[in-house]
Amino acid sequence: HWERLEPCLPPAKPGGRPRSVELREVVNAILYLERSGCAWRMLPHDFPAWQTVYTYFRNWKRDGTWDQLHDTFHRALRLLSGRDEEPSAAILDSQSVKNAGKAEEKGFDAGKKISGRKRHLLVDTLGLIIAVTVHSAGIQDYHGAQPLLRKARETAWRLQHIWADSIYRHVVEWTREHCGWNLEIVSRPPDATGFQVVQRRWVVERTFGWLGRYRRHSKDYETLVESSEAHIKIAMTHLMLRRITRKQMKWATN
Repeated sequence: HWERLEPCLPPAKPGGRPRSVELREVVNAILYLERSGCAWRMLPHDFPAWQTVYTYFRNWKRDGTWDQLHDTFHRALRLLSGRDEEPSAAILDSQSVKNAGKAEEKGFDAGKKISGRKRHLLVDTLGLIIAVTVHSAGIQDYHGAQPLLRKARETAWRLQHIWADSIYRHVVEWTREHCGWNLEIVSRPPDATGFQVVQRRWVVERTFGWLGRYRRHSKDYETLVESSEAHIKIAMTHLMLRRITRKQMKWATN
């Protein structure tokens, strides 16, 4: 993965003391934190000092590096999958999670009985993230969807159609007026009981499942919602890098 990732990382700043840390080890430490769910201070001593690793995470969050990496490999994986690099259809949903420790913008989700935050995702038909926002769990889904759709409108220029569950029926007209997209409500069958896979909507549920493999996302451990969003982008970037590698290795052996 490193051969694909390294050219996309920002170079060292000119002037001052030369960079002495190995960027590969910094990235490995951040990915270790994502998969293991440990605290920054509990990173193994085999990695660079945790303060150094955290500084890179924070700086790359602020300068948009994590966003750029995610979007670059999103387009690459879609092309390798035989799709256009920009999606034309998407699925919308949210996930309420508990928060741990000090956190801004937290609240209570009365429907799920969870105190914490909501992760709002807009994913393409492959389950890859187009846009993500994190906000208080006390905000209703149809209100939380509007900032997410505004964010997606800036980059998803081919998007035309979105599927979502019935809670988003309140933003159908808003989506058409402000974004020019058709938001289609996909409801569970009226006679359904218990768990049932719902057409189209299962794609975004699977994406939440992918994030669940990264133990950093078992709860929301971040103080700032911007950090929560960055961690989601990091986990998805790692997932996409692994898929790109597998696809290219498969082609090379055929």
